[in-house]
Amino acid sequence: MKEKVCILVLLLLNFSVFSQEFTRADTLRGSITPERAWWDVTHYDLKVTVNPSEKTIEGSNTITYKVTKPHNIMQIDLQAPMRIDKAIQNGQDISFTSEGNAHFLELQQPQELGEEQNITLFFSGKPKVARRPPWDGGFTWTTDNNGKDFIATSNQGIGASVWWPLKDHPADEPDNGVTVSVTTPKNLMNVGNGRLLKVIENENSKTWVWNVLNPINTYGVNMNIGDYMHWKETFKGEKGPLNIDYYVLRENEAKGKKQFKQVPMMIEAFEHWFGPYPFYEDGFKIVEAPYLGMEHQSSVTYGNGFKNGYLGRDLSGSGWGMKFDFIIIHESGHEWFANNITNKDVADMWIHEGFTCYSENLYVDYYFGKKASSEYVIGLRKNILNDRPIIGDYNVNSRGSNDIYYKGANVLHTVRQLIENDKKWRKILRGLNKTFYHQTVTTKQVEEYISKESKIDLTEFWNQYLRTTDIPKVEYEVNGKELKFRYVNIVENFDMPVIAIINGKEKWIYPTATWKTLETPKPIETFEIKKDFYVDSEKLM
Repeated sequence: MKEKVCILVLLLLNFSVFSQEFTRADTLRGSITPERAWWDVTHYDLKVTVNPSEKTIEGSNTITYKVTKPHNIMQIDLQAPMRIDKAIQNGQDISFTSEGNAHFLELQQPQELGEEQNITLFFSGKPKVARRPPWDGGFTWTTDNNGKDFIATSNQGIGASVWWPLKDHPADEPDNGVTVSVTTPKNLMNVGNGRLLKVIENENSKTWVWNVLNPINTYGVNMNIGDYMHWKETFKGEKGPLNIDYYVLRENEAKGKKQFKQVPMMIEAFEHWFGPYPFYEDGFKIVEAPYLGMEHQSSVTYGNGFKNGYLGRDLSGSGWGMKFDFIIIHESGHEWFANNITNKDVADMWIHEGFTCYSENLYVDYYFGKKASSEYVIGLRKNILNDRPIIGDYNVNSRGSNDIYYKGANVLHTVRQLIENDKKWRKILRGLNKTFYHQTVTTKQVEEYISKESKIDLTEFWNQYLRTTDIPKVEYEVNGKELKFRYVNIVENFDMPVIAIINGKEKWIYPTATWKTLETPKPIETFEIKKDFYVDSEKLM
């Protein structure tokens, strides 16, 4: 126990240099406050009218929830300049106070343990315009080449509360999904999550009613409004027929039908590696959007210009990144990691982005082979900054470094090497999606699951790669037939084995913080660490 405490203190001292100042607003946004803790969301019924000419929206959200402990103050999140106009429960107006983007409702109805209740919030305003979607999120208001309105939401980082009122915390997904009704001008279509239940013809508008049956992370709830054309197909998947729907602007029909042939290829590859698509009941659709794209659950948005690569370039520099459309593959990979398995706290966002960046590598593996996939993920390392740890600060809505993508993928690729059994590795990836099916999780749960199923104690491995910016370095010396080696830049007790290539032949070596010696049958002419391991190496003499 004393040793563990000392390690923890060292880690905390190491991480303190990355700390930053957080405000009460950060805590209200990022933690399970007492005003959030006592109620569990079971369903959202969201109704929105969109006014393109004024760039405003108005509507209501009826929240159905279960009381998990008696309380009468409810925290609702809605970001300025949007406003809550009124709150009603059982026909009674509810008063509330506001502290920034957090609004505290004083409920008069008794909140009895175990009861299911609902409350309706009316809201309106001119939502924040996304300056650089999807990273700097909000609403995108633009027009297509024919001058028709082309509108979309994207709010992964900023949160769903940028445009509608809810409990805006990833730990609480609506257990029974959402119903979203969007009223648009008559000449436009809205495409949302799940399945289209009906279209209501109004005098000068249409209301598009979409329904999601499964739990959904709230940043994945979206609307896409435009002059869309639609086609569909059925994929024979692991759980039976899967409906796939495609929506592109009318002007891009030919491009879409050519490029989106990669969608069933993606489903096939990811069902192989990760298990069945997690939302058969809600179908899968890909929707053209006026920005690069995002992982909206069962409604993946696309804006990659109908060409391979990332806006036409290969992020890995290996050549393999031009063999697929980055947005189709990456954003769809999030259906398994982000939408099926969702982090409980934004600090653990690497679960979303690390695994999904790694999914690109597995797509390459499925269609082009293991060597190609290795070259792809290793090529991504040039994008790693090691500026901050992958894991961020908890309870303040703060994710870690952007290394959650490329470093996260390389960390997982390294785990694959340690397991040294691709059938077992695939079983672990599928097992994650089965064990944590439709759940919110912590990084600790994911770490422990992989350690348990691989039968490798990865405690120091995770601490090294997720909680520090130091990359383990193998220092070595060569003297004839003698090889001396050790690790530097490591946390205490880090002892990951690696494959060395000595005179062209692979051999496992077992570095630690202390020098080790290996005698070889012949003089050592060449030595390197296999590139599949995310470590540095340096020859000292």
